[in-house]
This record gives sequence, structure tokens and C-alpha cells, in this order.
Amino acid sequence: MGFFDRLAARIDAVDSVLSVGLDPDPDRLPDHLADHDLPRWAFNRRIIDATHDHAACYKPNAAFYEDPDGWRALRETVAYAHGKDVPVLLDAKRADIGNTARQYATHLDDSAGDHAADGTAADAITVNPYLGRDSLEPFLSREAGVFVLCRTSNPGGADLQNCELADGERLYERVARLAEGWNERGNVGLVVGATAPDELESVRELVPDLPFLVPGIGAQGGDMEAAIEYGLTDGVGLVNSSRGIVFAGEGESFAGAAGEAAKRLKRRLNEYR
Repeated sequence: MGFFDRLAARIDAVDSVLSVGLDPDPDRLPDHLADHDLPRWAFNRRIIDATHDHAACYKPNAAFYEDPDGWRALRETVAYAHGKDVPVLLDAKRADIGNTARQYATHLDDSAGDHAADGTAADAITVNPYLGRDSLEPFLSREAGVFVLCRTSNPGGADLQNCELADGERLYERVARLAEGWNERGNVGLVVGATAPDELESVRELVPDLPFLVPGIGAQGGDMEAAIEYGLTDGVGLVNSSRGIVFAGEGESFAGAAGEAAKRLKRRLNEYR
């Protein structure tokens, strides 16, 4: 069973398309977790315990784990999420050429724990298409899901992504068309932000069959209705919130607040499904 088949099963099981971003910013972790061997893992475990009934997927961002203790925390996090039957999407945005691309893919496998037997392999990753297909081939050739950055949710995303090409097509539209052609193994999706609903709609028109990961609905204030209307294909896709869930509360009650935030957001998203 491919990644998107497994994701579809998870969405049906919990009636949710919510992706919970696990971004344990060390500067924002509750003080009472500081004495733990791996504070980021201690934080994530409590978040997972509180939110797994509402999560279709967890999305740890690699930037918060790129040190020895961080990779250990990430491996524990992935294994624990899998123990709750929740798939994990590693938000890494990697790509490069030749041996470097292959090493990135291997490094990500090692860091996330490419060990299917013990449940610590990430199920999907995000990649950057700027260097072209050869830079993504080591990822595309795997069984994992591959979400290609297309129209991102940050304010500066338009600086390059909205540039008009010689044939009148926007760069993000070209990326969408290319990604559709790269989907030979049925494992490719797109990252399209909810902060640009018009572009979100236009990408859906271009590629009706690719699932989207839609960030930007939480702290960035994206369009929730558009995220559901255009982000899903045959009911499959993910709408992500990170800070709005994991930092919904403070102190020793942070996990309970996260659980309530995830429950509320799941309910609001489902109003549009």
C-alpha cells in the first residue's frame, strides 16, 4: 500500500485531514521539561498523546531536530506516532544534484530512522524543485510520499513563484505540471499554501489528481474553506497547523490546550468537507 492509500485510510479512521506540525522550538518549551534527557521528545510525546485522535498526520520540521539530540528526539517521535497509527511527514525541503542528492536522501533516512521493522521510518517528506527532476530522483524513487513545494504560504513566496514565464505560465504553475509528470509511482503531492487561495484554486485546476499539503491556516491566517475545497482530491490531502496547536497553551497544561486546539480545528475543517 502506497503512502497516499495509507493516508486515505487514516483520514477515514479519524474523520480528519488535520496535519499537526511538531516544531518543538527550544525557546518555547515549558520549563518543567528542561530536565528531561530529550526535552523535545518529552514535549512531542505529550503533544501526540493529546492530539492523536484528531491527527491525520504529524509533520515535524527538520530544522528543529538538526543536532545529535534532535535526531534522537525525532526517531523517538516518529516511532511513537506510528505506535498511535499516525503517519509522519518529515518537512525537510531537501534537494541537490548527483551524489549530494543521494546523500541527502540517505541522511534523511538515517536521521528519521529508515528502519521499517522498528517503526521509525518517516512516511513522507517535502522537497524543493528548484534544481529540477534529477535533484529529486532519489526521493521520487522511494516508496515514501514526496510533497513538492509549489506555492508556499510565506509572504515572499510570490517573489519567484509568481514570476511569469515566456509562455505566460507562472513558475508555480510550471512546477505543478512538472510534478504531475514526476508522479510515476503515485507518491507525489504538492505544497500549496492557504494564504494564496486564488493560486490554490488555479493549481487544483491544473492538477486535479495530486493531493496537497496546505500550510498557513493557523498563525499565518490562511483561508480554511479554500484549503478544504481545493486542497483535497477524492477526500485525500492535509491541512497543517503547527504553532496554533502545539503552543496553544503554556506551562504544565500545554498538552491539554494542544488537544483542545486540535479538536476545534478538526471540527472547523470538517465543516467544509
